[in-house]
Amino acid sequence: MSKQENGRLPAEGSIITDLSLENAQGGFTRRDMMRTLLAGSLMTVGGTGLLTASGSAMAQAAQTGKRGGKMRIATQTSSTADTLDPAKTAHSTDYTRAHMFYNGLTKLDGKLAPQMVLAEEMLTNDAITWTVKLKKGVTFHDGKPLTPADVVFSLMRHKDPATASKVKVLADQIESVKATGPNEVQIKLTSANADLPVILATAQFLIVRDGTTNFSSANGTGAFKLKEFTPGVRTIGVRNENYWKSGLPYLDEVELFGIPDEAARVNALLSGDVHWINDVNARSTGRVKGTAGYTVMETKSGQYTDLIMRQDVAPGSSMDFTLGMKYLLDREQIKMAAFRGYAVTANDQPIDPTNRFYFAGLPQRAFDPDKAKFHLEKAGVMGSTIPVVASVAATGSVDMAVLMQQSAAKIGLKLDVKRVPADGYWSNQWMKVPVGFGNINPRPSADILLTQFFKSDAQWNESGWKNAQFDQLVVAARGETDFTKRKSMYADLQTMIHEKCGIGIPVFIINLEGMSTKVKGIDPVPLGAFMNYTCAEYVWLDA
Repeated sequence: MSKQENGRLPAEGSIITDLSLENAQGGFTRRDMMRTLLAGSLMTVGGTGLLTASGSAMAQAAQTGKRGGKMRIATQTSSTADTLDPAKTAHSTDYTRAHMFYNGLTKLDGKLAPQMVLAEEMLTNDAITWTVKLKKGVTFHDGKPLTPADVVFSLMRHKDPATASKVKVLADQIESVKATGPNEVQIKLTSANADLPVILATAQFLIVRDGTTNFSSANGTGAFKLKEFTPGVRTIGVRNENYWKSGLPYLDEVELFGIPDEAARVNALLSGDVHWINDVNARSTGRVKGTAGYTVMETKSGQYTDLIMRQDVAPGSSMDFTLGMKYLLDREQIKMAAFRGYAVTANDQPIDPTNRFYFAGLPQRAFDPDKAKFHLEKAGVMGSTIPVVASVAATGSVDMAVLMQQSAAKIGLKLDVKRVPADGYWSNQWMKVPVGFGNINPRPSADILLTQFFKSDAQWNESGWKNAQFDQLVVAARGETDFTKRKSMYADLQTMIHEKCGIGIPVFIINLEGMSTKVKGIDPVPLGAFMNYTCAEYVWLDA
């Protein structure tokens, strides 16, 4: 879908000029930031490293939308583990819900450039110590003004194991957060990381009120107030009449719920029961496009569904097993049969070709049944039956599993594909079975992706892979400000994952969303569906 005429997001506090977009893609260094700051007309520079918008850029943000109406959104997953606590959000439904009720310090635009939201500006000399100036006039739903104490609490709570934050491994980079003025906070990192504005844009870092332990009311600063929330059933938000962003939101009400079955989700869209769905199967695109009043939005992204082989249990504890299974991935067949061509070939590492740190020189692993058989025989599994758990919750995984099963049968390996329900898959199956599948949404930088999913201490270390050399190199690359050196480091990291990690990534998925043409103001973001889960705040319905 092309952008709607009025589809650009309102500018918010800070933007990055087009001159620096290639640097913003996948993270940016301090040198990149300084180049951005000196780029000219759209930026105002004050003191040291500063990201802030000029008045002319803000003036361009004025858009014409229609107030009123209720939008219904259906996602591909929901469970009784659904949450109103941003720190615990774990999937697209959680992220969309959280963005209805809370704001972050920053956000990312359609070109992955960080913009300021609750932060007015961010300043740094060394990418270690950051001064964050907060917007004035922001209030929580209960009327309390936003203060530095709220930001200190919101960031530091991720470091407490009792919080069970999904981004604790990212928060561990934060050494301290303290108030340094009535509208100012200082964040000190354990080591240099020029990607801090990007990190703070992730859903888990949305800002909550100081001291909050009970999240049943979703008391945030966001565009909607909570009307109803039943985990695994639905969420309803109503317009925050006192929202601090003038003119927003347009919608009176938003209802969010999960329909795990893709066919049922598409039927709900085309029958008019919902306005917007994500995770549309490629097989359904023709039907949606062929129905008057509906369309499909295609967005290239770094999303992938991966084969997970736990390396802390058999059979994945054998490197020959993991390598043999990777050789059984017929990438072209998976691309065409499972995704109808709506995918880009991948190479068993998670950084996609749109990322500036993508290592194009890594030799492509080909489908090779003979090599697969050689390694699987060495692993001693040829005479046994290997259970492979798949679910529609992990996009395309059922098709991938069946295709692998067919390829395995030709070399004498028995794969027992166990299709399990989407409900509860992420809580009960993901990372808990010896061989299964994940589905990873894109991350805004290479560092965030590797830190959250591949470092030894990552909560979402899917295969349980532990490699001290890899961990050290991730940290070193994070603080490296020389682009050439940093790119070389990321090439080494991609090679290590490709060769040693118990993850097989056959393709990167083109994100497909179905929607009513009544929905206006759409500006896709390659990080995730529903405009990176922020759509409720910005779109409107044109009846």
